Amino acid sequence: MPSLSIRKIDQEVYDRLRERAAENGVSIEEEVRRLIARSVSAPKKLGDLAIELFGPNHGVELDLPERSVGRPSDLET
Repeated sequence: MPSLSIRKIDQEVYDRLRERAAENGVSIEEEVRRLIARSVSAPKKLGDLAIELFGPNHGVELDLPERSVGRPSDLET
């Protein structure tokens, strides 16, 4: 598995990484791995996020009304 060394990290950034890692109960190295993985992952699509948060696995069932076809507007008058 490849490894990566990062030099010249600002002390303030390092301190925030250390605090964040402690809050998450992981090492700084693991916290940085998670941050890198999250930053290069594809963003979630809004529809997928909505299903994840409100979908059938979360007890939400929506009764949607019937859709009707509307008439086009008359823009010439």
